[in-house]
Amino acid sequence: MPRAAQRMSRVDTAWLRMDNDVNLMMIVGVWLLQPAIAVDALRARVEEKLLQYERFRQKVVTDAIGASWVDDDAFDLDAHIVEMELTPAPGESDRAALQRLVGELAMQPLDPARPLWQFHLIDGYEDGGALIARVHHCIADGIALISVMLSITDGGSDPPRRRAAAAADAEPDWLADAVVKPLTDLAAKAAGMYGSGIAKSMEVLSNPQQGVLGSIEAARSGARVLGDVAAMALMADDSPTRLKGQPAGAKVVAWGEPIALDRVKAVGKALGCSVNDVLLGAVSGAIGAYLRDQGDATDGSEIRAMVPVNLRPLDEAWKLGNRFGLAPLTLPIGIENPVERAYAVRARMDVLKNSYQPLLAFAVLALAGLTIKPVQDALLGLFAKKATAVMTNVPGPAKPLHFCGSTLRQTMFWVPASGDIGVGVSILSYGGGVQFGLITDGALCPDPQQIIDRFEPEFDALLTLALMLPWGESA
Repeated sequence: MPRAAQRMSRVDTAWLRMDNDVNLMMIVGVWLLQPAIAVDALRARVEEKLLQYERFRQKVVTDAIGASWVDDDAFDLDAHIVEMELTPAPGESDRAALQRLVGELAMQPLDPARPLWQFHLIDGYEDGGALIARVHHCIADGIALISVMLSITDGGSDPPRRRAAAAADAEPDWLADAVVKPLTDLAAKAAGMYGSGIAKSMEVLSNPQQGVLGSIEAARSGARVLGDVAAMALMADDSPTRLKGQPAGAKVVAWGEPIALDRVKAVGKALGCSVNDVLLGAVSGAIGAYLRDQGDATDGSEIRAMVPVNLRPLDEAWKLGNRFGLAPLTLPIGIENPVERAYAVRARMDVLKNSYQPLLAFAVLALAGLTIKPVQDALLGLFAKKATAVMTNVPGPAKPLHFCGSTLRQTMFWVPASGDIGVGVSILSYGGGVQFGLITDGALCPDPQQIIDRFEPEFDALLTLALMLPWGESA
């Protein structure tokens, strides 16, 4: 018997309606496999593991006041698993061809009449294969989808069984209820419960087993909440650079080879910085160097990146849906000295520490999900004006995984940008390494590989200076 329709949460509804002509709300991921796997093995694994998550069998039905999850009675697995040939142009490498294909798929809409996900299996990539995954953001956020993708690897655990579908249907928008209401004692309590802030969320990269909500501080004063409300409302539009403008809708993707995470940790220890300070300093340096090479003056310049901040325990990621806020992180792209730049990042992270802004951003998304689409677009357009990029910084497993008997040797993913934002930055740790990926709009940055190729030199410059410090001392 078909299950009753389940009402989509307000925040997930906002993500569903956020697609536009230049940005589709899809999370796009790539797995590089050694050796290649057969499509029959992929189908069997998806049937066995992925389809245990009910959202991957459900389509979206919209109505005048929102949307619902409805079982797809005509579900066809073949429509969701597609074999593709990689066809490099003359003189083009397999990597360049795969990057070009990922960029094209990032702007290919998913079929709204079916569940909103699709896998593309590529045979013959280098000496193995590749798997491209596309999942609409309304199904889940990045943290939840990483949990799902890990569960379908060899030995991955099944999702816990829900007690009853009715319980899921009746589950309230717990965080929205707490923060959409006026800033009363309830809002202050919610902020105290989930206000561990961006620093806590991003530092999970160094401690992947520690939950984002691992240590809960007591509720803070309502004055601090009001201060963060004012900060969001009065935040100036982001600095003008060639990376900020009107996107055209053609996506370009690039990624680099991993850097040993132990090296990053060693540099952080030498400088008295966190892993994230080191990585974000290198990201800032790579972007700044690229802009200077393009002839732009960057002295004293900064750009803002909206960073997703997880707002739920990691052991509940299997429930899917979106439970994250956004925090504005300022990247000091105008500082050329790598040590000074790392300390500038650390100072900015300290300012965001314990901020309520992620909670407030979640509230804005919840409110947007209650409005009609034109009002939602206008409301969320305010976020796009405040930032040049979206940035994700996510921990992965410390050891390489296996999938259908093949080794998963490298993995990347990108979250979508809303409004007119045209740059997406991804930092992902996996298998003892950490890597940097970019997805850009071709009208704003036609060759993101030029930024990617500057990431390791910027890190190496910081490493060299760290090695010059006296032994046993920090900077």
